[in-house]
Amino acid sequence: QVQLQESGPGLVKPSQTLSLTCTVSGGSIAQPYYHWTWIRQPPGKGLEWMGTMSWSGSTNYSPSLKSRTSISRDTSKNQFTLQLSSVTPEDTAVYYCARARIVICATRSCADSWGQGTQVTVSS
Repeated sequence: QVQLQESGPGLVKPSQTLSLTCTVSGGSIAQPYYHWTWIRQPPGKGLEWMGTMSWSGSTNYSPSLKSRTSISRDTSKNQFTLQLSSVTPEDTAVYYCARARIVICATRSCADSWGQGTQVTVSS
């Protein structure tokens, strides 16, 4: 059974770059045909798809975040990483990594495995 675990700082200052890593066990991030996804949930709001790194290494980003988002991977460590630049307090959210069967996943049902989520607060 695949397991995912997010790691990274819980507090980031405005204008800085947020970096989160998802470590995957029990399955390879290069295995066809899965999509490794970052999703966030701001307080009091629904899930928001941020971007995806597919098994092939290709990436797709939410249009609203594309200019600030980058997803990379390290297959030797079976990890994929989210970077979100120029953060503001509006980026405060619980951030999840997940394994999905589709590229754009913004609901619980489209991903079969989720990390527990990590709270990130943007504040000076």
